[in-house]
Amino acid sequence: MVLTSLLWMLVSYLSVFVLFLLAWGVWYNLRRTHIPQGVTIPRLLWLGNFISSSALMLALAFEKLGICHRYKVWRVLMAGIPPKKTSKLIIKDLFFDEIPVRVYWPKTPSAGNRRGMVYIHGGCGLFGSIRSHERVSRYIAREGDTVVVSVGFRLAPEHLFPAQILDCCTATIYFLKNATKYGVDPNRIVVCGDSSGATYAAAVSQQLAIKKDLPKLRAQVLLYPFLQVLDFNLPSYQQNHSVPPLFKKRAIRLGITYLTGENVDVDGFMRNAHVPPHEWVKYRKWINPDYIPEEFKAQGYVPMEPAPFSQDLYEQCKEAGNIMFSPLMAEDDMIRQLPETFLITCEHDILRDDGLLYKKRLEDNGVPVTWHHIKDGFHGFMFFIDYSILEPPVTRTSYKHLIHFLEGL
Repeated sequence: MVLTSLLWMLVSYLSVFVLFLLAWGVWYNLRRTHIPQGVTIPRLLWLGNFISSSALMLALAFEKLGICHRYKVWRVLMAGIPPKKTSKLIIKDLFFDEIPVRVYWPKTPSAGNRRGMVYIHGGCGLFGSIRSHERVSRYIAREGDTVVVSVGFRLAPEHLFPAQILDCCTATIYFLKNATKYGVDPNRIVVCGDSSGATYAAAVSQQLAIKKDLPKLRAQVLLYPFLQVLDFNLPSYQQNHSVPPLFKKRAIRLGITYLTGENVDVDGFMRNAHVPPHEWVKYRKWINPDYIPEEFKAQGYVPMEPAPFSQDLYEQCKEAGNIMFSPLMAEDDMIRQLPETFLITCEHDILRDDGLLYKKRLEDNGVPVTWHHIKDGFHGFMFFIDYSILEPPVTRTSYKHLIHFLEGL
């Protein structure tokens, strides 16, 4: 009798908690989320953000209760539903110099060595995995007739910056040196990433561009990359600060956690109080809203001066100025050595202007750039390829642009 009562009490508490979680999710989405008119699937985006926001709160509750760290819950949720087995690819889990990778080979015959790609998944360096981006890797390998190597790099906060980039560099160098063993032409290897994975791809390209004892990367593919920490009030940050899934405040908080392992107050960072005056002078020649085309500043942008400099904030994140964390801050001598670039930016994305500024820097230094701007795109939309009804209409079209670029290499 007592046990039955305890069970009913537990069920009641859980029911109240779930109802509270749902109510909070609805309130948060209605109060804090902005779905732009230009998005073609507003209801799906709203629902997706409702689910993810509720999951974030559930993960935080698990952490407060001492069940597990919040990031472990996020990682499980982001892994998603595994795709069905495929008869069109050979898939193997391997190690490249102790870095776990998953390699995807097309089964169709090839006259010679194929093109290769190192794929680096997004997730702010805190979550995401080979498994979470399984559909992306399969699609590129299958439709692009490309041998894809998906890298299972270490994650923060267990392994802080720059462990992720070092792992990606190690795996890429191994692939470049041993490409023919995997049926790949070492002179036709591309490095590709989405979101923070695109940050790592840009950093890997920069690190390997100055190495003389390796085959050169054929191209870098950057899908809505994060590239700088100098200015969090560029037009795209102002216009899209409440557009899911990558809210401005959430993005800065996750980035600092990845960098330092600490969960800090980000209000000062949002107002650029972390940047010393001498760095504003040095980097304004590259990171400047004046270089953003006027068409992207038409709505919701107001020029803003940074808040008074805070030495404490600077000390908390001074490593963020490292070019492996902020590739847009690299010197011209390094930029001009980079390979041909494919770049996708999204209109409804706080990171849009990072991509636009990097495009200008590459072109100013003679690097060919193929750029596609997705006017109805939002951050992370390419993740949903082959996810049936969850796949935004623009996703497949964008992958066709990518596949067309790869076919020309």
